[in-house]
Amino acid sequence: MNHDLEVGAAVATRPGGPQQGAAARSSTRYFEDFTVGLRFASLEAVTVTAERIKSFAAEFDPQPSHLDEHAARETLLGELVASGWHTAAVAMRLIVESDFGLSGQVAGLEIESMKWVRAVRPGDRLRVEGIVTEVRSLRSRVDSGLVKFRATAYNQRDEVVLDAGHVIIVHRRATPASK
Repeated sequence: MNHDLEVGAAVATRPGGPQQGAAARSSTRYFEDFTVGLRFASLEAVTVTAERIKSFAAEFDPQPSHLDEHAARETLLGELVASGWHTAAVAMRLIVESDFGLSGQVAGLEIESMKWVRAVRPGDRLRVEGIVTEVRSLRSRVDSGLVKFRATAYNQRDEVVLDAGHVIIVHRRATPASK
């Protein structure tokens, strides 16, 4: 069974299963809970609409290929497509709402790499999968540790649309001095 949620001008579809929505989210992870190889996946797919492509572009990336179907025909891609920054923003939302367990216990430090592999078009449904690639303690912050992960966004045809490497600082459950 699928449930559609109206999210602004985008539609989020949650996969069917024993748990739905917030109840399916894992509990908050702390630094000690992250291990190299830990995998995560979005709990929903977000459908990108033409209206949302245009509204995002009007505010943040006002280029013809993102603003108007007619004008987009004269651009390199020849049709209306989402801004890469729009795609990245959708991917970030899917990461935060995934089973990765970030829930406010982290601060983003760096995007080590970001590749827009394929254009996102109206009607595309995006989902995210990721994997932790590095976990290490920080000498300068005994209350936190560093976690690196790769996140890949796919469309409904399982084609990669975005691939990015992230670096975050994550709170520890307790500092070594408090043990």
